[in-house]
Amino acid sequence: MAAMDDVSRALLEIGRALQRADYGFVTVTPETHGRVNARADRLGVGRATDLRGVFGWNRPFARETLPADLLDLLRAADALGRDGEFFRSRVRFSSLQGGLFVHSAFPTEETDAVFFGPDTYRFCALLARSTASARRVVDVGCGSGAGAISIASRAEQRVLADISPPALSFARVNAHLNGVNAEVVQSDVLTGVRGDVDLVIANPPYMRDDAARLYRDGGGTHGEGLAVRIVTEALDRLAPRGMLVLYTGSAIVDGTDTFLRAVSPLLRGRALDVLYEELDPDVFGDELDRPSYEEVERIAAVGLRVTLR
Repeated sequence: MAAMDDVSRALLEIGRALQRADYGFVTVTPETHGRVNARADRLGVGRATDLRGVFGWNRPFARETLPADLLDLLRAADALGRDGEFFRSRVRFSSLQGGLFVHSAFPTEETDAVFFGPDTYRFCALLARSTASARRVVDVGCGSGAGAISIASRAEQRVLADISPPALSFARVNAHLNGVNAEVVQSDVLTGVRGDVDLVIANPPYMRDDAARLYRDGGGTHGEGLAVRIVTEALDRLAPRGMLVLYTGSAIVDGTDTFLRAVSPLLRGRALDVLYEELDPDVFGDELDRPSYEEVERIAAVGLRVTLR
């Protein structure tokens, strides 16, 4: 694995300090996160008083809330922001399957923010029950790297691939933090990945986002564009008996699953075993108020597993 810069090393040391403190935090949807923090503000307890408040809920905190060495590490990581007379962490740390992962702070408004939330948990749960051992796994659009890291014991080699430099930086830290040896590659889908691929996993953005944020905007009519492209490239690159496991969202229009409709032609006439399932019938319902979703009745979280025969 490539060496880390000073900022990444500081983030790694923060993560290790949190591990020693038995820190844990399950990251919720942005809507829930905002509501919980707003409620705390209304009750007059909106300032962080512990590690979960600082690194989970991303609430403002006083200097004395953190030990001096942890505050210094936040500065070294360029992750210490100001909120009036208080401080605020520019990163979050989330728990998943016994591991710890650093990613972007709430709210994730930057165009290159690295998201971690309920989709991440569903994606890793899908991987846990859908994948077997593989020689080389590539996590396409890896973001925080949680996907490949969560199934690291099932693969001999792991590739964390993303087009976003901030995502790759977080993924590299998370691999070290969770004791996983991985290759970190800047790549637009699979174009930057060399060599054979036995297992492709992906949790791509699947929304239409007016701000064109990388972690949200999937392109296409309803956000399905990138997921369809990943299926196309993966089928061309997989080794014999290779597998693709994709977690994404699909806009349901007049009862029709638009992602399944778009990807079905790619799966016909080939020697494939295909399993497609709806994992959650209704996610991100608040997005339906947007003009680009005026014909959509719901957004479903779906999983696609394709195995070459």
